[in-house]
Amino acid sequence: MTALNDMATLNEATLALIVRHAEQAYPKECCGFVYADGEVRACVNIQDDLKSIDPARYRRGATAGYTLSVADTLALNRSFETANPASVIYHSHPDVGAYFSQEDSDKALFLGTPVYPVDYLVIDVRRAKALEAKLFVWRNAGFFCARVFPIDQSYREAHARRRR
Repeated sequence: MTALNDMATLNEATLALIVRHAEQAYPKECCGFVYADGEVRACVNIQDDLKSIDPARYRRGATAGYTLSVADTLALNRSFETANPASVIYHSHPDVGAYFSQEDSDKALFLGTPVYPVDYLVIDVRRAKALEAKLFVWRNAGFFCARVFPIDQSYREAHARRRR
């Protein structure tokens, strides 16, 4: 049993899928969200497209930023009208650690209020291997790390078992 067993949304199998997404996207940031039932929606990061269209406005590429595609943003928004809403938005940080950056905060807030009623999971990926994930929650007018998930071989094995 792992430390994830007490969480329905971020269970071992769910985290294994997110880890796989993050490792496959490396050296770019992956992004996606998790529904309340633990289903993962791996999203398309259009940050490079935005930068190529308007580099003055979008100074970061996909190695240092993420933006969900329009279809993924619509799916995220529509989820809040269902019995199975998104509960976690996730993305990776290639080679810089799992922390909630100022850019992350800027994307998550509008006029100091969270845009979505979700928590945020940030995955640290180094040399295409996820090392840890941190869950950030909004409390008392700020984001703080509520949980750290060390990534080890068991998450990769859980994903391998699920695919069989």
